[in-house]
Amino acid sequence: MQINERLSEELSIRLTQIDAAVKLLDEGNTVPFIARYRKEVTGSLDDDQLRTLSDRLNYLRNLEKRKDEVRAAITEQNKMTEEISQALDDAMILAEVEDIYRPFKQKRKTRASVARERGLEPLAELIKEQRDSYDEPIEKSAEAYINEEKGVESAQAALFGAMDIIAEELSDDADFRKDIRALTYEYGFLTSKQIKDEDSVYSMYYDYNEKISVVPPHRVLAINRGENEEFIKGAIEISTDIILNYLNYRVITNAGSTAFPFMISAIADSYDRLIAPSIEREIRADLFDVASEGAIKLFSQNLKNLLMVAPIKNKTVLGLDPGYRTGCKLAVVDKTGKVLDTAVIYPTKPKEDIEGAKKIVKRLITKYDVDVVSIGNGTASKESEIFIADTLKELAGHTKYIMTSEAGASVYSASKLAADEFPDFDVTQRSAVSIARRIQDPLAELVKIDPKSIGVGQYQHDMKQARLDEALSGVIEDCVNAVGVDINTASHSLLEHIAGINAASAKNIVKYREENGEFKKRSDILKVPRIGAKAYEQCAGFLRVSGSDEILDNTGIHPESYAKARLIIKKFGYTADDVKQCRIRGLQSAIELYGVKKLADEIDAGEPTIIDISKELEKPGRDIRDDLPLPELRSDILDLADLKPGMVLSGTVRNVIDFGAFVDIGVHQDGLLHVSEISAKYIKHPSEALAVGDRITVRIKGVDTVKKRISLTMKNI
Repeated sequence: MQINERLSEELSIRLTQIDAAVKLLDEGNTVPFIARYRKEVTGSLDDDQLRTLSDRLNYLRNLEKRKDEVRAAITEQNKMTEEISQALDDAMILAEVEDIYRPFKQKRKTRASVARERGLEPLAELIKEQRDSYDEPIEKSAEAYINEEKGVESAQAALFGAMDIIAEELSDDADFRKDIRALTYEYGFLTSKQIKDEDSVYSMYYDYNEKISVVPPHRVLAINRGENEEFIKGAIEISTDIILNYLNYRVITNAGSTAFPFMISAIADSYDRLIAPSIEREIRADLFDVASEGAIKLFSQNLKNLLMVAPIKNKTVLGLDPGYRTGCKLAVVDKTGKVLDTAVIYPTKPKEDIEGAKKIVKRLITKYDVDVVSIGNGTASKESEIFIADTLKELAGHTKYIMTSEAGASVYSASKLAADEFPDFDVTQRSAVSIARRIQDPLAELVKIDPKSIGVGQYQHDMKQARLDEALSGVIEDCVNAVGVDINTASHSLLEHIAGINAASAKNIVKYREENGEFKKRSDILKVPRIGAKAYEQCAGFLRVSGSDEILDNTGIHPESYAKARLIIKKFGYTADDVKQCRIRGLQSAIELYGVKKLADEIDAGEPTIIDISKELEKPGRDIRDDLPLPELRSDILDLADLKPGMVLSGTVRNVIDFGAFVDIGVHQDGLLHVSEISAKYIKHPSEALAVGDRITVRIKGVDTVKKRISLTMKNI
């Protein structure tokens, strides 16, 4: 089966779509560009489908490359046969290819290689024949191989060497390994035992065993981490009888032969010493890879939902970075994110200058007409929240507050990017600015931070970092391009995620803007160094120029479709000024009534392009996040001690993990909503029902004030 055919079968996508998408990817087109502007070609494959296709395409191409390498290596040894060639053709995963190559690899010194050097291979072949009768007992035949110079000092030593050869040959058999791997997956257990005599977060794994076929991915990752921290020792266990019965059935041809006990011994040694440890490593590696991919997928979903949280637009925000000894840092940013003022207050221990702090906060709120106070949820956030809630009550104005995740804020504030942006601010002042801007435009602010520091994953530091970085970069790219950016205001850290623009090009755009003033139209970007025709094709549709004389420059319509857009505007009785003034209403309905296919044929455009153009013309410069619910703003506070079982509260999902979700219900500690408490109906994974940023209603199931744990439920509300 060819790669594209296999992709079509695995992904349940038509072969014509696969062929088209692969061709576009090979031509250097980016996923966002293909998903948005080549729908006619791919049959409207979306970003997620294209990224999955791209990942799988790379794997299968690497698989074919490895097959070719193995085929060449075996051929070079003059050992290639039709059977081996066919086995390579049929191999579906890399492990199977490596099993086929295993007997032909140049091995380091082994017990079997030593035995071969000592001339014991003929004796091994004699034993493997398993004859009804031999000319003489095997033990007697072995005497002929005694050679003290070669280190074979007795017949018994010769027999042991011969059995070493047989054991290695069995362990190198690709079919045996494939079947044993399958049997271990079906009947084996993942186990772990305590090795450090102390309590820890891994206590549930101190005496643990679970069938491999049903073990949840997060337990695989937990056991791996527990091993790395030397609290537990994990293992793969299976009844030896299952494997030995299989091998005996496949290998023993004559149980009545005098060679029988030697074959049985060689089989047992092969499994115990060679096959079992190798298969255990492979299966644990496979379990880790599967668990990692699952965790990466979940992390990607959480990150996407977090980045796409609706921005609180056109609000002046006071950012507050809580602290104790060094005080709470304040930063006021205007509706565009420009810093207007900064200050430091000390309402928390040890100073507890609450009255002095209130004066400063009230002055800033009044002077700049602050709409929202954004409070970081880290150290001293509880005390800071109480202080702000009390202060706002005294002001009795329109100002609300919101608790904002400050995960990664310290990473950003200490970065070179933050230093370049705010060279005169200290680290904590930069954090206050970041906490304020996070609610104004979460996407623009969070792209400045390593996504692994944002706090929406699980076990992210235990995974293959290159693979994780690749996946998360794809998520950020998809989100940034889905929203689009204003080329005249976007930072280089935001621009570098636009399709076709890399970090160097993004810095060149900002530099050009600083030296030459604002871009007047989209095509001006071609004047920027390192932005050529191909890069322009990829990026143009995702860049907005709000002040351009060409109104279409402020839409998601690609320049290649401007002529078609103008034909649609004219055909349905509108003008460019109608687009500019947002006076176009009901265009999509009018086109549907006229006939999308008919219009597409008339102006030589694809139907998906017609639909996309009509949406953009009705809402030029539209932010897709505007349709999402806004984050919850607060004016009062709850305390952990106020919570009682049975209370019903609204909350915001902060993180989705394999076994549930953490929900912010307005107290300092997030509550745990276990997967079993999400729905009365069975769901396999929390992500089937919840996403980061969701506003949900929950009931308090239990509160542990000592351990500061809150358990929640969504059932029977």
